[in-house]
Amino acid sequence: MREVMTSPAVTFRPETPLKQAARVLVQRGFTAAAVVDADGRLLGIVTDADLVRDRIACDPRSRRGGELPQSVATSALVREVMTTPVTTVAPSADVAEVARMMLTEHLRSLPVVDGGDLVGMLTRSDLVRMIARDDRSIATDVRRRLATYARCRRWDVEVSEGTVTVAGVFTDEVERHVVTALAQAVPGVQHVDTMADRA
Repeated sequence: MREVMTSPAVTFRPETPLKQAARVLVQRGFTAAAVVDADGRLLGIVTDADLVRDRIACDPRSRRGGELPQSVATSALVREVMTTPVTTVAPSADVAEVARMMLTEHLRSLPVVDGGDLVGMLTRSDLVRMIARDDRSIATDVRRRLATYARCRRWDVEVSEGTVTVAGVFTDEVERHVVTALAQAVPGVQHVDTMADRA
């Protein structure tokens, strides 16, 4: 999760003016940001939907039958519109499970919290960015992880469209499983094949 999430996360305080929050979200290209207290503890989340809701004035030229357009909301601070309580995830959470939850529950952003402290934000854009990683970068990261696991170079790594092929000598099925798990944990990896060299 730490390799995928956006960190440090953009945050607002409850007393942040809505216009300022809207400007920051637009400038950073985000759809949501966490709301924290003075100690960095998560209080809620403010989304683009929270900012837009009931805040766009109707065009008076479009009124029908002489009806006056409805007035817009007068809220001016983040604390008046933020969503709370908010669903959070831990840094150790499985990204695939979190992605499924985000799709099922129609969540576009999730705060990542460790022991009550906000450590990042996971967005759908982060997930798309992970899928879009180029094969060369993925291969470099897989090789680095395998080199950390086994100091001598024992495997050849090839990546095509996110599918990783690791070929070489595996001491046993346990080691093959470890190598598969290490490769699968690299952001952008879609599938891992292992091929043992024939003696």
